[in-house]
Amino acid sequence: MFSNSTLWKYGISPDFSIQVHTIVDYGWKHAEGHSHGPKTGDVPVDLIYRLVRPNPKRYIPAFNLFVGMVFPTGDYTKLGDKQDGVGSGAYVFRTALTEQSTYTLPGNHELRLRVWNWFRRAVTSAKLVDTTSYGTAYGFRGRGQPGMSGQTGFSLEYGLSQKWVLAMNIAHDWSNGSTLRGHDKNGTYIHKTGAAGTDWQIAPAFEYNWNANWGVIVGSAFYFAGHNKSIQVSPQFAVNAMF
Repeated sequence: MFSNSTLWKYGISPDFSIQVHTIVDYGWKHAEGHSHGPKTGDVPVDLIYRLVRPNPKRYIPAFNLFVGMVFPTGDYTKLGDKQDGVGSGAYVFRTALTEQSTYTLPGNHELRLRVWNWFRRAVTSAKLVDTTSYGTAYGFRGRGQPGMSGQTGFSLEYGLSQKWVLAMNIAHDWSNGSTLRGHDKNGTYIHKTGAAGTDWQIAPAFEYNWNANWGVIVGSAFYFAGHNKSIQVSPQFAVNAMF
């Protein structure tokens, strides 16, 4: 998959802000087709309130509360190909509590710690027709709703120098199965809930920054110890820009 991820954040006050996250994907999979052009996924809009301001000298981290909604802007129904399914078709409430702190270690090496806990729950269902992101085929008519999901994790970023950073993410994912109701092309009624799943992931990476605005990161995510989740290795490469 090739993905463009853009985070737009506006500070309303020193402790209150709003952010919008837009993602454009192009995916392909061996023997399972490819996207028909770049696809814009669902768009999360979050309000962020800083509960605690950081004070590194007193070892006090920053705590932020996120509350928002994911808007169903991505394609999910009447798909030309399975890889075109980048949305859920449902409005999804989400909330999170995050922590971030940065410390200067001996030798003027910076260490950043981040901790997060996300929760998501759909508040509407999606109307489904034919091939959809819920795994239905041509002739299906019905509705679907994604299951609740969440993630808890933390990351460490250690500055080897002003340009090189060693990073490590560790996270635990969980999700309930999606609910599907409707009739297939033969008129058979279908009502099922997908299997719930969990996994752990660890993602080591190296980051190189040309300057304060541009950088590149190379690493791999390893998924393991999962329930209804096969072990996966996912190499990743990204260019990061901040303005």
